[in-house]
Amino acid sequence: MQSMANPRHRLAETEEIQIETQRSAASPTHRTTIWVVVLGDDIYVRSVRGKAGRWYKEITANPSGVIHLEGQRIPVHAAPVAESKLIEQVSKEYLRKYQGWEYAPSMTRAEVLDTTLRLDPA
Repeated sequence: MQSMANPRHRLAETEEIQIETQRSAASPTHRTTIWVVVLGDDIYVRSVRGKAGRWYKEITANPSGVIHLEGQRIPVHAAPVAESKLIEQVSKEYLRKYQGWEYAPSMTRAEVLDTTLRLDPA
């Protein structure tokens, strides 16, 4: 298991990561490519498909997951973000980090804001 301390700076610069989720400990795992942003010491992700996204459904049912970064397998625990000011900051960071990307505005649509999750070390 790897610590989240070292990868944070790489996550801030990495465009895409894979997240591994599963509905329950007994169910199969799935990997999905997602975008990630870092604010301060915290790592945030959001489902572009809103609450209909498979990985989002799985990680909210079972908040234990794994992110894959440059060959590292990093266990994480997902925590929902409800604070509107923080959600707004995450949106601004998505737009800054992915500026010029065609789908960047999709990450800040009203229907995806409540899928904002903080990934904490597991």
